[in-house]
Amino acid sequence: MDQETLEYFRKFLTDRLNDLLEQADSTVEGMTAQKESFPDPTDRASHEENRNFMLRIRDREHKLIKKIKQALERIDNGVFGVCETCEEYITVERLKARPVTTQCIDCKTRAEAREKALGL
Repeated sequence: MDQETLEYFRKFLTDRLNDLLEQADSTVEGMTAQKESFPDPTDRASHEENRNFMLRIRDREHKLIKKIKQALERIDNGVFGVCETCEEYITVERLKARPVTTQCIDCKTRAEAREKALGL
């Protein structure tokens, strides 16, 4: 992969990482704000459901943050865009669709088929 393409992915991943970290900070600030009092149990339940939903989203984003950091490490180590299974190059189109991927489309398809067959 040429240096220009690597820099494109480095910038894209760094920008995405910064966005996710900013959102995480705002969630923490919102969770530590003054507690609201809800006289109606239905209002309280709705508020708790919304809060749980936000926490699930942030958990998914936390996992994505880890993957982005790993992708940035792969760029630094010179192995970004190389399939960890077959060691062939991952297409730029796949990397644009899923920049944190570690497998080419063929290896990922086989892995998903194995998982499905094993019921995982």
